[in-house]
This record gives sequence, C-alpha cells and structure tokens, in this order.
Amino acid sequence: MSLKTLIVDDEALARSRMRTLLRDCTSPAAEVVAEASQGAEAQQHLAAMDLDLVLLDVHMPGVDGIEVARALRSRPDAPAVVFVTAHATHAVTAFELDAVDYLTKPVRAERLQQALQKAERFLKERRALQAAAPAAPETVLIQDRGRAERVPLSEVLYLKSEYKYLTVRTATRSHILDGSLNEFEERYPNRFLRVHRNALVARSAIRALEKYDDGEDAEGWALRLDAIPEPVAVSRRQLAAVREVLKETR
Repeated sequence: MSLKTLIVDDEALARSRMRTLLRDCTSPAAEVVAEASQGAEAQQHLAAMDLDLVLLDVHMPGVDGIEVARALRSRPDAPAVVFVTAHATHAVTAFELDAVDYLTKPVRAERLQQALQKAERFLKERRALQAAAPAAPETVLIQDRGRAERVPLSEVLYLKSEYKYLTVRTATRSHILDGSLNEFEERYPNRFLRVHRNALVARSAIRALEKYDDGEDAEGWALRLDAIPEPVAVSRRQLAAVREVLKETR
C-alpha cells in the first residue's frame, strides 16, 4: 500500500526535506501527491483530493495546523493526520484531535517510517469497522410544504395509491408521496405485498384476514395490520397470495 500524502509546511526547505525522507520509506511507501504552504491551501487540497495521509505543521500563517486537523474530525473519510513540528507543546492537543502520531523536527527517517505504519494501521482498522457496521436503514423521502423528512421503510405499514399520489401510512401518521406503487413493488418485493390494484402492505405488519363489508371497493375481504385501526381492502385477484403469506407466517 502506498499512502497518498499531502505535505503541509510553510517552509519550502522543510517540505523538500520531507520529500527526501519519504523516498526512503518502503513499508509502507508514501506517494506525495500535493504540497501546501498554508492551512487554507491545505484545506483546498483536502476538499478536492482523495488522500490517505497529511503530514501537518502546526505554526503557519493564517489557518494553522490545529485548525486544519479540527476541521477534518467531522469527515468519516478523513486522511490520517501526523503532525510534524519544531514544537512539542501541542502534542496533547494533537492527540485530542485524533492525530495518529506527532513528530518533532528534525525528523529521523526511522521515526517517520513508524508514523507511516501507524497511519496505515489506522486506515485499515477504520475500513474494517466501516465494512462491519450495519447498513443505514432504507428510508422514504417525504417532502411536504417546503420541508423534507426521511421515514424509515421499516415503519411503513401500507402504501395506497389515491389520485396522483401515494398515501404512506405508519403507526403514527399518514404522509403524501409523489410516486407509484409499481416502483415500491419492484424494488422491495420481499417487504411489500400487493393486496389490491391500489395498495401494498408490509408483509411483517399483516395480522389477520377477515370478511369486510365497506361497499364496492372492499370486495368482501380486508387485512388487519399491526398498530392501526383501519383495514386495508384485499381484491379477489390477490386473495390467494394474501392467504399464502398468512400461511407462511403461522
């Protein structure tokens, strides 16, 4: 693994020396992809490039290294940070900002290699944790009167097509969504079941199938769902599929 590296130091000679030292580092190696002489310039590179490592001086004109590192903390994909400075006084602050190492000038080659190894280990551990983390729950984006709200798909009990919109029903309220039942049926076949030409229900919410008389739309059968009082009509065409699902869940 070769670490894509940004060198940040206001002294050109210090940057040149760091490049020379990095050429001798092999396990891991470091590829210098950019340099910056100021914190603001470093932030531009960090915003535009996919980097593995930042070798960061503390004292610079304008935005200093501490500010650069602090801004990186909110990024889940932030590069590893190694401070390289002539002053040992900021070590505590550096580690509070999650720096993986703190080097004081003049930097020795073997000490720099150790810092690169720490950076590589940090990046590998973070990737492993991110890969093992549970996926974010799927949501339905509801936009209403200028505000947007994400409703977890797991909370949706049924979707009903009414006029040009969908009613999205949860246990606590109904939302209006611009979309089609076909989209949800095709994308989430294991989550939703078609029970009527105008309705999908969450398979996990089905409680009971019962005779129901509510005029022509009900067609004689309806589903009772968890957490809500109103039934959902089942068409004769979908009745066999509904009974099959009920049989599987018993």
